[in-house]
Amino acid sequence: MPYIYKIHAMADGSRSSSAPSTAKGVTSAWLRWAMPSMADLVFIAVFGVLVFTSLSVKLLNDAGIGWHIRTGQLIAATHSIPRVDPFSSQIQKPWIAWEWMYDVLVGELESSAGLNGVVWFSAVVIAGTFALVFRLLLFRGADLFVALILTLLAIAASMIHFLARPHVLSWLLAVVWFWILDSTESAPHKRARQLWLLPLLMLIWVNVHGGFLLGFVLLAIYWMGVLWAWLRGKESRIEESFEKIAAGKRVRLLTLIGLASAIASLVNPYGWKLHAHIYCYLTNRFFMDHIDEFQSPNFHGIAQRCFLLILLIAVAALAGCGRTLRLSQVLLMLFVIFGGLYASRNIPVSSVFLVLIVGPLLPRMERGGFSQRMSLLESNLRGHLWPILVTVACLVIALNGGRIGTGVLMDAHFDPQRMPVAAVNFIQGSGVRGPGFSPDNWGGYLIYRLYPHSRVVIDDRHDFYGESFLHQYLTTMRGEPGWLDFLKFRGCLVLPKKATVTSLVSGNSNWKIVYSDDVAVVFVLSKVPEDSDRTMSQ
Repeated sequence: MPYIYKIHAMADGSRSSSAPSTAKGVTSAWLRWAMPSMADLVFIAVFGVLVFTSLSVKLLNDAGIGWHIRTGQLIAATHSIPRVDPFSSQIQKPWIAWEWMYDVLVGELESSAGLNGVVWFSAVVIAGTFALVFRLLLFRGADLFVALILTLLAIAASMIHFLARPHVLSWLLAVVWFWILDSTESAPHKRARQLWLLPLLMLIWVNVHGGFLLGFVLLAIYWMGVLWAWLRGKESRIEESFEKIAAGKRVRLLTLIGLASAIASLVNPYGWKLHAHIYCYLTNRFFMDHIDEFQSPNFHGIAQRCFLLILLIAVAALAGCGRTLRLSQVLLMLFVIFGGLYASRNIPVSSVFLVLIVGPLLPRMERGGFSQRMSLLESNLRGHLWPILVTVACLVIALNGGRIGTGVLMDAHFDPQRMPVAAVNFIQGSGVRGPGFSPDNWGGYLIYRLYPHSRVVIDDRHDFYGESFLHQYLTTMRGEPGWLDFLKFRGCLVLPKKATVTSLVSGNSNWKIVYSDDVAVVFVLSKVPEDSDRTMSQ
């Protein structure tokens, strides 16, 4: 400690007057690292709610996590990424497991800590995303209380997709991409090197979720923004000439970054075929019109109303700020507004980007007031010690089965009111074999519980099954003419208690009910249909 040396180094034995101030500096430095910031508290609050409350069950409301887990465990066991689907009755059909890196991670977590481990990881990513959003709002000049309110609104709007699925990683990576692109545009000389992080991030993004395409959209938006600045730049004055030269350099740099990121996106198990597959999926009109998450939002829901409120705040901020936005900001706002109104699955990302853009445009509290002092304090706190401790402690609890001593703190499980938990318990105990037919939103759960002993007829991998197969499936679930054709030769049916197709099957002599509860009914084939020599088309 340098101030101790100064005390004893005085020739006349007197104490240096610098000692107290130095000690104060050491104490302040310690506080900066040990005291939690508001961003830390946002992380801890969101993380704790997702892990220790009933929301931990809500994170597992999408049964698709079931096949993600089993895929990851299959990759770990075989040391190879699947090229052929192992889960469905469509034997040897090619399959692109485009989220394989995420699958491996959640597969290992489930093997070590059960579903508690999967929920723990999802909570870390979601909480980290919104803590980063709050921090970026302050960094971009938003008032502390404004930043907190906007972050809470973005959290509320995003809860519609608070699910243990790989898309939450896309949220985090999208915010990081925005941070890098926007900060390098506002301070190009200081942060240009950070742009080279984007191709490295793309190596991860392309292997965890198809949302990596959003990275290229963001890159294109900021490229067009700086290209516009370069083309309209004047050279009548020296300052303008330098600005035009700098804009030209940034255009070339972003072009190189885009090329490097495009090359990085090819570093995946399927190469360019992954891009072609995602393009065909997202441009298929049948999928876009019949998959719920691609439908436009219903603004009667709470999350959708929060998104609408954010949208209204954005309009008001633009009308009253009196500032000129950069072209990149205008283009980004138009893009995310369109995306959020087009499909409900886009609401979380749209909400996050909207609050990041409009936050600095909203009025600040009184200069020198409490909010400004808190913002100054927030900027000096950088240790993030408490989020790290909380995250590690919760992981230890998850690895211990969610227990501390005899008390259970974490109990992540599939909701038996939404999933056919008891029905699958019966199937496991009775020895009923598949392939099992169930609604697509139950298929992942059946894979999680019954693989490898039984296969499924369908699950929520709509891109894998294809338009023709899904059309037959929807015909059956809606009880439309020809519904019976799709069910012939299906040995086991696990159907929702109140579904239309359930009542139709109940009146058909080919199947008999072997189990029933308030959620699901299990049917088995009691006799072979008359046209038994007919081969079912897969």
